[in-house]
Parts: sequence; C-alpha cells; structure tokens
Amino acid sequence: MRRLAPALRLDGADADLIDLIKSIVAACKEISFRVGQGELSDVLGSTLNENVQGETQKKLDVISNELLKDLILETGSVMAISSEEEDSTVPGNPQGKYLVTFDPLDGSSNTDINSLIGTIFSILPAPKGADPADPAIFLQPGTAQIAAGYILYGPSTMMALTTGKGTRMYTLDKTYGGFLLTQEKVTVPGVTAEFAINMSNQRYWQPAMQNYVADLLKGKEGPRGKNFNMRWIAAMVGDVHRILCRGGIFAYPRDLKDPTKPDKLRLMYEANPMSFLVEQAGGASTTGFERIMDIQPVDIHQRVAVILGSKHEVESCLQYHQET
Repeated sequence: MRRLAPALRLDGADADLIDLIKSIVAACKEISFRVGQGELSDVLGSTLNENVQGETQKKLDVISNELLKDLILETGSVMAISSEEEDSTVPGNPQGKYLVTFDPLDGSSNTDINSLIGTIFSILPAPKGADPADPAIFLQPGTAQIAAGYILYGPSTMMALTTGKGTRMYTLDKTYGGFLLTQEKVTVPGVTAEFAINMSNQRYWQPAMQNYVADLLKGKEGPRGKNFNMRWIAAMVGDVHRILCRGGIFAYPRDLKDPTKPDKLRLMYEANPMSFLVEQAGGASTTGFERIMDIQPVDIHQRVAVILGSKHEVESCLQYHQET
C-alpha cells in the first residue's frame, strides 16, 4: 500500500501542496485521537459560545478549529484560511500560494452520542499580490479548487482526497501513524436505490422535492418501479462517505422551516469540496437548478441547497425540479 506523499506525487502535486495536505492530515490525526478519547479527555459537550452561524459550539469544534488553523498557517504556503467556526478569514503569509477553507468538525452534534463525524477541507489558489486580510480572495467558484477532501472519524479513520485526477481513499494505520492508500479509484455507481434526507423537514420542502421523495416512497408500485431504502447519519461527511463507497443520493434541499435561512449547507466549507470529490468519482452535484461548483460565491459563509450522488438518480431528481 502506498503512502500519501507518493500517491500525490503521481498526480503531479508540487512539494508545497503535498506539505500543506500533510499538515492538514497531521491536525486531523490529533483530532482523531481526541475524538477517540471522548469523555476520558473532557472534550465532549458544548461551550457557552455560538459560532458565526448562530450554532452552539461543541468543545471539539473549538479544539479542532484551533488545531487546523495553527498547523495550516505554520506551513508558510497559505495566504489565508476561512473556517466555518471563524467570523471572518484569518490572514497568513502574504506570499502564500494557497487558500484553505474548512469545516473543522462536521456533524459535531454527533460527538455526544459517539456517532460519525469528520473534517472537510478545500484548497484554492491564492491571487498573487492580494491582501491576505481581504475575505474577497476566497470568493472563487468550486471549479477553481486545487484539492479537496474529508477525514472521517469512525471505526477506522479514513480520508477521501482529490486533486482533480480522481478520488482516492486512505486509511489511517495507527501502527506507524500515517495514511495508506486503500482504494485507488473511487467510482460512484450511476444507479442506486438508496437515498439520504432529513424526512422531518418534509412539510417545509419545495414542491419538486416533495414530489420526488413521495415517488421514491411509493416503491415498486410507484412511477419509479423499484423500492428505495432511506439512510440518514445527520453528518454530511458520513452520508457522502457511504455514497462514495456504494452509491446513493444525498439531499439537503431548500426549505421554509426558517425563512431567513432557506438553505442549510455552507458552499465553501461543505458543498464545494464534497461536490469535487463526488464528481471526480463519476457522480453529480447540483442545487436542483444549477451545478454547485459553477456557483460564484458572494459571501464566505454562503449557504446552498445540495443534491449529490449517483449520476442517474441526481438527474432523475433534477427532472422533478425542471417540471415544477
């Protein structure tokens, strides 16, 4: 099994990019250890603070954010970072080649029940001569991403990673402390009979998604002519990992539960990196109306609707949106 750096070199990644990814991985190995210790290291539970999203921060949110921020900025190759847990961007080296965005602990509400959580990251090119303190340097479409990935903290710690030349899976070998390549070419099956969605929000969805899911639930007797199973982990990183492993469709559609926040998932920290991974594995990703990676961001904390996974099923869902 190959290690991380040799696999990245085969993709043509330069030394600075490899070192940056290794720094992100180093932070995530520490997060993995903290997660594994759980109550033994007093990292579970909430703080008294809210993040910029208005969400109560978990202790592990804060710890994970600080670990990633410190190790990424120490590389010297990063002009600035943007985190879901930070109010604004954090400047780094003015001569840095890269920008890094990340969700330090996706699904952190799962920490207290010992369920799946993970870290999601995206690497963008830094505009030459730009002001590292200017958040506008991050407002690039997902198509500009140089690399993206996630680390899943589960029974084993795994990483999905792409540099635009396919998606690979790595597993943390705790005997020597590094990630080993365990799946060379991830391929999402084009056809599926499995969907992931938060059904408790059904009454708030737009008609297109209401109609689509209603037809899935009708099974063999309905217009789709087959039975579908539903899965929902309540952490995007876990649901996307399942899709990369065996196919499926994941949706967090626009809803009217809170009219001030009709979209839930963050474009920069969740939707773009996950879309990059899924598309590089042969899947598709959309808001229901446009390809996610084509969206021109207007704010670093922008939210979007997300529908991604097996290509044929995403296209089937899109047909419902085009008809309403």
